Amino acid sequence: MKVLIIEDEKPAAKRLERLLLSYDDSIEVVAKLDSVKSVIDWFQTGKMLDLVFMDIQLADGLSFEVFDHVSITAPIIFTTAYDEYALKAFKVNSVAYLLKPVDDEDLSDAFAKLNTLKQAPETVNVTAVNSMDQIAAAMQMLTRQYKNRFVVKTGEHIRSIAVDEILFFFSREKATFCTLDQGKNYLLDYTLQQLIDMLDPTKFFQINRRFIISLRSVKDIISYSNSRLKIVLDHFSEQDVIVSRERVNEFKAWLDQ
Repeated sequence: MKVLIIEDEKPAAKRLERLLLSYDDSIEVVAKLDSVKSVIDWFQTGKMLDLVFMDIQLADGLSFEVFDHVSITAPIIFTTAYDEYALKAFKVNSVAYLLKPVDDEDLSDAFAKLNTLKQAPETVNVTAVNSMDQIAAAMQMLTRQYKNRFVVKTGEHIRSIAVDEILFFFSREKATFCTLDQGKNYLLDYTLQQLIDMLDPTKFFQINRRFIISLRSVKDIISYSNSRLKIVLDHFSEQDVIVSRERVNEFKAWLDQ
């Protein structure tokens, strides 16, 4: 099997090569490349290979930029330090993605998935991992700038609030509010649906139709009826705050990130 490693950190590239040879000593690492430009140049030579290990952040940009210039038909296994939230846009279409530092078990699982896909080509086309729609969506997520501040009005005054000061957002009587560390509420000119697209998903989670919370706001989590969860929020005691049943598993994954 001819394998190409795309990785801008030399120690990481060497470590991955050692893991590959340990997994299967018949694997041939044809090259180790560290930049978008070098990857484009390599693929333009028309050389053939069987598998690509591709880091996302390279020396001169994101590896997704490669797909604007060349077509890669070999299956790709992404290696990255980015978390699952940033990768979910293309996770289902890639052979696998491995969080660095890659270990033996992760590598073995990735090859197992690759072999499964090869045995069922009618179900999944392993060469379709570079679907441009999916890659464009992933690149947008990785380069996206999330909201850092909100402007609020207090009487005749205007204040700029840092997102890091906000414990949670909630809706009440068709209005949306944010609650700060001190327990102060401020009215916002956004709906919760608009807010969830503006906020970093690693920091905020929408638990139901009325609340978007930060981890800092959670004082306690209690099992509730019908497989739901009750959240005790800092500076909020007006009513029970419940994680809707359909969001419980995703909420637990968010807590465990």
